[in-house]
Amino acid sequence: MDKKADKNIENGKNTDITWQFNQVKGSLEDLISDQDIISCVEFNDDGELLATGDKGGRVVIFQRDDDDNYNLQNNSNLKQKNGDYRVYTTFQSHEPEFDYLKSLEIEEKINKIRWLKRKNPAHFLLSTNDKTIKLWKISERDKKIDGNFNIRDDEEHCFSDIQSLVIPQIKPMDLVVEATPKRIYANAHTYHINSISVNSDQETYLSADDLRLYCWNLENNSTCFNIVDIKPVNMEELTEVITSAEFHPTHCNYFVYSSSKGIIRLCDMRASALCDQHAKIFEEPEDSMSRSFFSEIISSISGVRFSNNGRFMVSRDYLSIKVWDLHMDKRPVETYQIHEFLRSKLCSLYENDYIFDKFECCFNGTDDYIMTGSYNNFFKIVDRTTMREVMLEASKATAKPKSILKPQKVSTAPKKKKDEISVESLDFNRRILHSAWHPKENLIAVAATNNLFIFQEKTDK
Repeated sequence: MDKKADKNIENGKNTDITWQFNQVKGSLEDLISDQDIISCVEFNDDGELLATGDKGGRVVIFQRDDDDNYNLQNNSNLKQKNGDYRVYTTFQSHEPEFDYLKSLEIEEKINKIRWLKRKNPAHFLLSTNDKTIKLWKISERDKKIDGNFNIRDDEEHCFSDIQSLVIPQIKPMDLVVEATPKRIYANAHTYHINSISVNSDQETYLSADDLRLYCWNLENNSTCFNIVDIKPVNMEELTEVITSAEFHPTHCNYFVYSSSKGIIRLCDMRASALCDQHAKIFEEPEDSMSRSFFSEIISSISGVRFSNNGRFMVSRDYLSIKVWDLHMDKRPVETYQIHEFLRSKLCSLYENDYIFDKFECCFNGTDDYIMTGSYNNFFKIVDRTTMREVMLEASKATAKPKSILKPQKVSTAPKKKKDEISVESLDFNRRILHSAWHPKENLIAVAATNNLFIFQEKTDK
């Protein structure tokens, strides 16, 4: 821990969170179907709804329980709600398709889900697979009119006997949640879509594939605008691909996209219609002494997200997670090692294709914490105030009522300590690629294969 962390602790800023298990969704059995593997996780803007997509093309939306049983937090006026979520609705978003022109199968796997801000009683979200983006309306219907509508064949008899008129009654019924596709945005991307991001104006959104970015209007599914194109004339000259893209949370003209070279480019749509010329480029200088065959692979950025205040970005590569200040593009302001213990095993990871795993990252609601995933169902949370890092596990052992998550440590030494796990014993098939943090509370959702673990901050009653 550095001097900044020591000073923060002395000033009473040691804000370590004690996490406790809250819920697990999905079967904990070892035999699972590939279609049930969760491929994305996303809270809506107030955290009351949580959406997951899977490889089978399904979207499952969970809603927070309406429980009036609150816990007082630290004897103050702040109150913490129950962190339980129940299934709200499930629907099939995408189906498997076949492109006959290219003889290519298009998977139904949901790559990304993005919520729109709520403007009326209904909710709206975007979901995408490799080729097609869909806008879904999630609405409720809980009442119906039942009874005699005074419809008769003999109209004279109907209107002559006023006493026979019956007023239709509104009778309650079971809540029905309907998912309706409002727009389908297709036939734009030649390559696989890896990102979608809704603009702060809530009128447009961008979609990104390996070589191009498009800007769409939510009301128009027939036209989109190509705003970034990095495809070379000769594909043999291709040196990098786009890996992630996102709009700025407050400035509708800014967006960033990351590449497989470990570069993040900030673009301003006010400069030109085609944003091939970036406004800023964020790249860490490479150490020539440590360069190896795997350098370019492990430097590829798998995910980039803006902080909620729009001042910072967090990016994830294979070995580390970096925080960038938009006012400083020379180097990251913070760097945290995630997989440094795997540096000696890169050759084996390359042979088994694990080195190409794409881990996501996210901020919490106040931008004080960062979360990202790892192997063996481990995930790491970093406190940016104290620089403390804690590795936690989502597994059957933690899926017990009121169980407290214990920090995990991975050791590369031949002799490990009692509370450490050897790097040789890590299960690389159990990995956490997708996770999300509640926008207003210390509540997290972690996708571990086909299970969704929900953890909440432990507070004294």
